[in-house]
Amino acid sequence: MPTDFELVQEFQQKHDQHAFDLLVERHSERAYQLAYSILQNREDAQEVVQDAFLRIYRSLANFRGDAQFTTWMYRIVVNLCNNKFRWNRVRGINRNVSIDAPLPNSDEDDGLRLELPGRDAAPSEQTAYMDLLERTERAMAALPESYRTAIMLRNVQELDYEEIAKILDCAVGTVKSRINRGRELLRQALKLPQES
Repeated sequence: MPTDFELVQEFQQKHDQHAFDLLVERHSERAYQLAYSILQNREDAQEVVQDAFLRIYRSLANFRGDAQFTTWMYRIVVNLCNNKFRWNRVRGINRNVSIDAPLPNSDEDDGLRLELPGRDAAPSEQTAYMDLLERTERAMAALPESYRTAIMLRNVQELDYEEIAKILDCAVGTVKSRINRGRELLRQALKLPQES
């Protein structure tokens, strides 16, 4: 199996469409997971990933390889997510809703299924879980963009601090500070006890 670097070289030297297709196949799911974790909207995340790979396709011939392909890809996805998040905030997210759009966490086929706590959970536990989930999503959306993105890259994508620093083009100490400050703001918004 060729490495990302080899696929990039194949595309750059021969404009090999198959090499690009392999990169998309290999990384589109993680790009989507990142976009969805930031935007919390299926359609917006899909749109961002499509835009990201279109930008990558147009720019891949000039990719110098100063960073890993995935670092470069994540940076593009994060920047597009931040732009989309700001645009949604100004426009008002969900102002226009399609009547046939699937519900969050649903399959395209059945469109009417939500993932809920297990059947063994009492109704009060299910209600508490859904309430916490909704409050957490609102609190994440209210975080400053730099904190939200750093937390998503660390806690959802499980990237190390050095990789996040490369993606966000800042120092490792800045990444740690943003994550710590973001977590503190989340604790305050959710009224959670201080970690010891």
